[in-house]
Amino acid sequence: MDLQTHGPRKYPRSQLLGSSAGRGWRGIFAELRSHAPGCDTPAVTPRQAEITIAIVGSRTGQVTRRAADMRQSAVAADGTIWLSPVGIGDNEIRIEAPLPQVLHLFLAPESFARLALEHDMPGASGRHVHWAAGVHDDLVLQIGKTILHELTHESSAGGMLVETGAMMLAARLAQCHSTGGQPRAEERRVRLDAVRLRRTLDYIDAHLEDDLSVDALARECCLSAYHFTRMFSAAVGVPPHRYVARKRIEKAKRLLAEGALPLCEIAQVARFSNQASFTRAFTRETGLSPGRFRMTMD
Repeated sequence: MDLQTHGPRKYPRSQLLGSSAGRGWRGIFAELRSHAPGCDTPAVTPRQAEITIAIVGSRTGQVTRRAADMRQSAVAADGTIWLSPVGIGDNEIRIEAPLPQVLHLFLAPESFARLALEHDMPGASGRHVHWAAGVHDDLVLQIGKTILHELTHESSAGGMLVETGAMMLAARLAQCHSTGGQPRAEERRVRLDAVRLRRTLDYIDAHLEDDLSVDALARECCLSAYHFTRMFSAAVGVPPHRYVARKRIEKAKRLLAEGALPLCEIAQVARFSNQASFTRAFTRETGLSPGRFRMTMD
């Protein structure tokens, strides 16, 4: 997948600190990298929009980049953002000071296609994103940090959280950092009625061990993923990914109490990529490790 290969080709001299490879995330790929001072000259034309965020940067170090006849320079302080559209490759990137933690988010073109189809934004495209440096956008930064937290602290419904984050990032870029179309002035006001809510909750209960997605839940209600997420949150009090995560932890508790399955299999049932991630998430949620929780049930 191009989403997973673009980073290593564009930043061959940086140190990879974390990657979403193997997580099964939809619509977005994330890498956490450490960049040393120096100059890279990659010849890579991106097929996806890239959002770069200095998580731990430098208060004085400049980052300069060139593309065709364009040149940009910005201080890479914490929270500084760079945007790169589809089709514009950086011919040169010069870094003046060490950047210990930089988050790179690669948005698939499908994220923008959904905006065009579901929210009447025919001009939404990764090609219309501004080529911009030194951007400060609190919402993009918040979403980026949320995705980074999921990258470093996996949760049982993290895929749904990141899927929603990718959709929100695409919408933010299209609305505020793009030459493309704007969303409709008024959104449809459709309430998630009791029948559709019950159908959704039943669907979640029946598919807790499956690879649940926001799209699949939205289809149960005949809504777009964007509208479904907002309406579900209003009706239940928590967003879909948080509700699913809690239900999976509850199921893990029941399985631990029964004592029939080993921890590695319970981790798989709860949709974690490995037992260590399951242990950390379970401990955060309950205050006890899975092993200690099982001992209290004996």
